[in-house]
Amino acid sequence: MARPRIPKAARFPQGLPDRDTLLNYLRETGEADRAAIARAFGLKGADRRALREMLKELEDSGALARRGRKGFAETGALPEVGVVDVVERDTDGELMVKLAKAEDAPLVLLAPDRKAEAGQAPGLGDRLLVRFVRVESGEFEARLIKRLGQSAHRILGVVRKARREVRVEPVDRRTKESLVLSPDQAETLRDGDLVIAQVGTAERRYGPKSGKLLEVVGREDEPRAASLIAIHTHGIPMGFSQAAEAEAEAAEPPTLAGREDLRDVPFITIDPADARDHDDAVYAEPDTDEKNPGGWIVWVAIADVAAYVRPNSALDREARDKGNSVYFPDRVEPMLPERLSNGLCSLREGENRACMAVRMVFGADGRKRSHRFVRGLMRSAAKLSYEQAQAAADGDPDDKTGPITDRIIRPLWTAYGVMKKGRDARSPLAIESMERKIAINREGEITSITPRASLEAHRLIEEMMIQANVSAAETLEQKKTPQIYRIHDAPSQEKLQALVDFLQTLEISWTKGEAPRTERFNRLLDQTRDTPHAEIVNEVVLRSQMQAIYSTENIGHYGLNLAKYAHFTSPIRRYADLIVHRALVRALGFGDDGLSDRDISQMKATAEMITAAERRAMAAERDATDRYIAAFLSDRIGAEFEGKITGVTRFGLFVRLAETGADGLVPVSKLGGEYFVHDDRAHALVGERTGARWPLGMAVTVRLEEATPITGGLLFEMLSEPAPPDRNAPRPRLGVRARGDRRPGGPKPHSGRPAGIRTGRKKKMGGGKRR
Repeated sequence: MARPRIPKAARFPQGLPDRDTLLNYLRETGEADRAAIARAFGLKGADRRALREMLKELEDSGALARRGRKGFAETGALPEVGVVDVVERDTDGELMVKLAKAEDAPLVLLAPDRKAEAGQAPGLGDRLLVRFVRVESGEFEARLIKRLGQSAHRILGVVRKARREVRVEPVDRRTKESLVLSPDQAETLRDGDLVIAQVGTAERRYGPKSGKLLEVVGREDEPRAASLIAIHTHGIPMGFSQAAEAEAEAAEPPTLAGREDLRDVPFITIDPADARDHDDAVYAEPDTDEKNPGGWIVWVAIADVAAYVRPNSALDREARDKGNSVYFPDRVEPMLPERLSNGLCSLREGENRACMAVRMVFGADGRKRSHRFVRGLMRSAAKLSYEQAQAAADGDPDDKTGPITDRIIRPLWTAYGVMKKGRDARSPLAIESMERKIAINREGEITSITPRASLEAHRLIEEMMIQANVSAAETLEQKKTPQIYRIHDAPSQEKLQALVDFLQTLEISWTKGEAPRTERFNRLLDQTRDTPHAEIVNEVVLRSQMQAIYSTENIGHYGLNLAKYAHFTSPIRRYADLIVHRALVRALGFGDDGLSDRDISQMKATAEMITAAERRAMAAERDATDRYIAAFLSDRIGAEFEGKITGVTRFGLFVRLAETGADGLVPVSKLGGEYFVHDDRAHALVGERTGARWPLGMAVTVRLEEATPITGGLLFEMLSEPAPPDRNAPRPRLGVRARGDRRPGGPKPHSGRPAGIRTGRKKKMGGGKRR
């Protein structure tokens, strides 16, 4: 499918640019990677190769600098909004910041945050999202938008009391330095308390730095400590201000005023069984238009959050700061107060609710023929779980689904069958991801970890939501209204080459220079689906993909194979969707509570913020899950498990257990008595003397040696034998070599230490850090 060009590039001539034109483009866009530049100037074939050489020459001459792994920017250039690190203080004591991952970037003064409370101002080591503004002197200053993650000069840790001192040991696996508290601070603390502390001012000549106690937040042995640690470690905003809560409490039930009456449309919600907020409802019926034989009408109704969260209100400012709701196994940190998220904005069964709905018409071939949006008042006919809806569709209804199966459920499934034709023709990426469901009892203890079922009901709702999102993006483009897109770029050449190299080790061909179209990836996945390599090929294909982000500039969504895509269907839990709702209100004249001029002026910064918030939420959710799983396995030390190698590094192997989906480390010291070379092309550790191999995807048996709930670390001992040498494989590229040793008294493993460095004789297992 053809990709739309980035709008800004339309002002630049098509064809290979000269040096000045290329620099002007990068000056305007801030930064771009090679693929984006090629798309902007419409380059193909030989011109793309010439662009590569031009970029290299400009980089070698110092005119351009790298941004991250792939991006380029004019040397010393500053974007409008960027992620920075606080790196030093100037002679006046003011903080100086520098763009993260940009060696050439200049130091910029951080403007003081007058609104910061005592003890909450940024400090050295913090990572921030800032806006760069040119001041009267002509120089730039950085103005704080928000802090990202846990402060580097503050740590969340566990109190460890010894006879001579009291330390705070960090819970973050990446933080190794503990703090020592003074006796007067430690007097009321207990061993095992979870606390927030910061680096103190007292100088210590030797040993750990002094610390200052800020807050006691809980206990390490509390069942719900995992999510609490994740929230504090990643800086997830908690709760709401009194002003935001007051605005939520003042909200009133919706009326029909200014809305289309949709209460006779028998919408139903289909969600997880334990869901408390219901963003979306669906309904389908045959199209009676003679011009569309075999066609279907599909309605998707979404909670009208824009009616309650007005631009620049306290609710709006805090929702923007949060970016999204964050979901943990035992709790949710919502984007909106409960009065809205579980109340007036939740499409509850049998209750009148304000909605933004889209009526979509599909032809018998599954292609969308038309759509229109309405701002309406609806009433859900039924609240169903995925399992309930699926059972009814399969001919096994219960008391609740029985009366509505023929009238509502079967038409939905028939409509999805038609829509699936269009989806199959589009051929979006068909990567399978294994999700685990963690069941927790009222005391916060894990009772089970099981694979999450993948039902046709999930795919039905997913496709209907995708089409509603597409409709939103198309309408806003047609109305020339600014919006935030959900974009996803194609794999980079570097990632694609790594995939091709790996496939060669499995004797799977990928034609050199072949375009990485989604249907080509899907053929690869189909080709290996019933082979022993299925799971690992799926994993490597997943790793070859770029991450989706929010942006005001559209490049399409590669994974879904869509030219226009925006998030519209979850405004209760995603701020991006709320912005799209407001944009539709403004574009379609649905009221005075649509996109404001302020929203538009901040839209680029908002896209940056909510992308960062999404990354933060994903990391926090992942860390909490790791800690819960470590706690679940902590009483099974010594047990043996089946698993597969899912990561190969120079310091060891990451193994995913089949039973729970847990990931843990087998240090290289547990792999045998020889040096191992990390063959990054084949994703394997290869014995330098014997050629024995530990390749990605290999099925293995491991013994659990350590489970550390406070960090989420799992440490395994390898019980399986390595794979035999591959006589046809080229000799691995030499790099850092790693020495394995299974002999009693071999080197102590430590995942954070460069592989191959001996640490002396071990007395007991140590470490437990995974990354």
